[in-house]
Amino acid sequence: MRISARADYAVRAVLELAVRQGDGPVKAEAIAATQDIPHKFLEGILGDLRRGGVVDSRRGGNGGYRLARDAAKITVADVIRTVDGPIVSVRGERPTELAYTGSAQPLLPLWIALRANVRRILEGVTIADIAADALPGPVQALVAEPAAWENP
Repeated sequence: MRISARADYAVRAVLELAVRQGDGPVKAEAIAATQDIPHKFLEGILGDLRRGGVVDSRRGGNGGYRLARDAAKITVADVIRTVDGPIVSVRGERPTELAYTGSAQPLLPLWIALRANVRRILEGVTIADIAADALPGPVQALVAEPAAWENP
């Protein structure tokens, strides 16, 4: 599984809005500068997040972006799906839409299991969790495994 630049930037932008919730709307330029995200690219991402109901926007001198709902109700999966579509796909298709024959038949349950595990993590972590630097216990346990930090 790959996390696209678009998904990474989207999560970072939403996180930036979460930590600035009490400051009123945040301008895209401020998010781009703070998170080192190309401004034009960020504008497109914020548009997708607005259409997806993750953020709201307000025009004008006091305008900008803010979360559309509480950070504790926005999961990392919500953000990624909004900007990139399905969390796990194989050749651009959802695993449940695939069919294999012969010796490849055991691949389908493997892809389904992979999707289930990725979903479990990304749906189990909210933007509020990250903003509070308080990842859920199961995620912390995975991060604590030395092998998690190795690049095979």
